[in-house]
Amino acid sequence: MIIEALIAVTFLAALVVFVAPDEYAGRLAAALSALPVLGSLWMWAQYDASGNALLGGSIAFETDFVWLTLGSLDLHWFVGVDGISLPLVVLTTILSTLAIISAWTPISERQSQFYGLMLFMEANLLGVFTALDFFAWFVFWEAVLVPMYFLIGVWGGPNRRYAAIKFFVYTNVASLVMFIGFIALVFGLGDSVSSMRLPEIAQALRAGELAGFAGLNAGMLKTVAFVAMFLGFAVKVPVAPLHTWLPDAHVEAPTPVSVMLAGVLLKMGTYALLRFNFTMMPDVATALVVPIAGIAVISVIYGALLALAQQDLKRIVAYSSVSSMGYVILGLVAYTTYGVGGATFQMIAHGLISGLMFMAVGVIYNTTHTRMVGDMSGIADRMPVTAGIFVAGAFGYMGLPLMAGFAGEFFIFKGSFASTVHSGMPLFTAAAMFGIVIVAGYLLFAMQRTLFGPFSFDGDYEITTAPMQDVAPLAVLLLLVIVLGVAPDLFFGMIQDAVNPILTGGGL
Repeated sequence: MIIEALIAVTFLAALVVFVAPDEYAGRLAAALSALPVLGSLWMWAQYDASGNALLGGSIAFETDFVWLTLGSLDLHWFVGVDGISLPLVVLTTILSTLAIISAWTPISERQSQFYGLMLFMEANLLGVFTALDFFAWFVFWEAVLVPMYFLIGVWGGPNRRYAAIKFFVYTNVASLVMFIGFIALVFGLGDSVSSMRLPEIAQALRAGELAGFAGLNAGMLKTVAFVAMFLGFAVKVPVAPLHTWLPDAHVEAPTPVSVMLAGVLLKMGTYALLRFNFTMMPDVATALVVPIAGIAVISVIYGALLALAQQDLKRIVAYSSVSSMGYVILGLVAYTTYGVGGATFQMIAHGLISGLMFMAVGVIYNTTHTRMVGDMSGIADRMPVTAGIFVAGAFGYMGLPLMAGFAGEFFIFKGSFASTVHSGMPLFTAAAMFGIVIVAGYLLFAMQRTLFGPFSFDGDYEITTAPMQDVAPLAVLLLLVIVLGVAPDLFFGMIQDAVNPILTGGGL
């Protein structure tokens, strides 16, 4: 029952913080959020499952019972983790705590409500990564949108309401499209399934038990459902051209919220693509390999070029996330152990590095009250620790060896070059690798203009060393990026074990 305890404790912590006085809310939230961190690390230390949770593998920390019956379908409370979901659970708990600590400086109004919503969002994120019944999973999936909407709309920048509404509309419509696609599959399976448990549905689909529905034969139904679900999840990733909500959300959101948005919420999309599209319907994914790989490459290059054109540090990091998620899609569609495993590992690596970069930009903004590249230069002399961590994080984004980003991209490129799903995969991979050059261009440009050279600052604020409460979360994230880069097998071994069953059967 550790997963239920993890989710319940986080929900309870959110309620406690909601009613706490503002002056204690930040410290109380950080202390209470440490409990899920300890729980997730205990789960990692005790993990002994094998295989894929959806394809007959053993499920760690499993709970499964019927809690509601709708006609011929049973709705289960079914939770558990495998080597794909457990690393994301650990990422969620750690990043949530660090984001809460990073909010101590910039958040000064309605603090109890802010920190309560952060914890409420964390609880629902844990549900997304552990639920194995579609109904429970979808409830958690949708519930994540609510706190994010208010966190942007109440504590965000001047255009916060526009950004919050745009975020909510985009992601909610995408959820509807995805929901229709999945439910069509459930109706098409008919009596082949007795519940909405994801393992039961995945195994029925891979066994070819899908029948026609709504005038569509089985093959067409599966293709239409795959496309609908892909589009729904792709908005959350996001991939080009479905990414336009992301820069506005990042720019207007307070820094701790941007950390969670880039570090964890975007991973909901790639996690769902892996769990649903690429695990349940590999035959359709391989049939559509060219458009999917094309979307991945376009996202990598286009996102990087957009980042290169920005002057706002937050927009630069936001568009770089679009580029990085393109690599994840490329690894998934490669259908090799290193491709799919590398894509999963890259979710963790990008979560840490993007969180680090947004947090570093936030620390600079707390002192300078600007994020524009042209408004400052040479600030490394005044903020040496922050600047040093920013540079280290940027090199991690560029794929510096012995950092987590290098390991993730290396695994993806190794798996994609070796892919046999289509003869053009090496060409797609080579094109995507060009994105690394552009990444180096915009990050080096931003660092050179803001951190180095003669000191200049177009503002009235005194630039001084950031306080320890701002720097400490940055240092922890940088340490984790290095540790995971030096020892990727801390997660990659369990990830490989969980992705291998995806690569056999199911029409592959």
